[in-house]
Amino acid sequence: MTSLEMGAHREIAILGGGCFWCTEAVFKDVEGVLSVESGYMGGKVESPTYRDVCGGGTGHAEVIRVEFDPAVTSFRALLEIFFVIHDPTTLNRQGNDIGTQYRSVIFTTTDQQLHDALALIEEMGEKRVFPSGIVTRVERAGAFWPAEDYHHDYYTKNSDQPYCQYVVAPKVSKFREKFSSRRKRS
Repeated sequence: MTSLEMGAHREIAILGGGCFWCTEAVFKDVEGVLSVESGYMGGKVESPTYRDVCGGGTGHAEVIRVEFDPAVTSFRALLEIFFVIHDPTTLNRQGNDIGTQYRSVIFTTTDQQLHDALALIEEMGEKRVFPSGIVTRVERAGAFWPAEDYHHDYYTKNSDQPYCQYVVAPKVSKFREKFSSRRKRS
């Protein structure tokens, strides 16, 4: 078993939808999600730092590594949330966050995930779910580099900061409103 395959009741999804503070805050609240870790993937430098990635020269995207129970929530269900909480039609950008590190990307850990991601993107394109074409890349997962400790659970620890109030909180609210049945039960 590889480090990306977890077994019968655990699977890994790796998603990049802009700033990882936003995506982490949302996915921590999803029923069936066991853990969420912010980090970097898709670049050419080993052990990148936040500063390296923000410089734009490493090729990494800010991502979250989501460990989930597929018996509770499917990979497709996670992708449906992913496509609602960020803009998959803007290249290398989410709002005022600009650069390749903020690209929309799905790093697949299994052949089935690859198939499911491509099928959902095609389906949404055919239905014209978005006014512009989807630019989300689908790639095989490579090395995952965990972000520095201060990035983990950032929204919970810093919800009073302006970025969290004006960028992260609306995404969390959008998830809770649109996917109330998929939220973790207390």
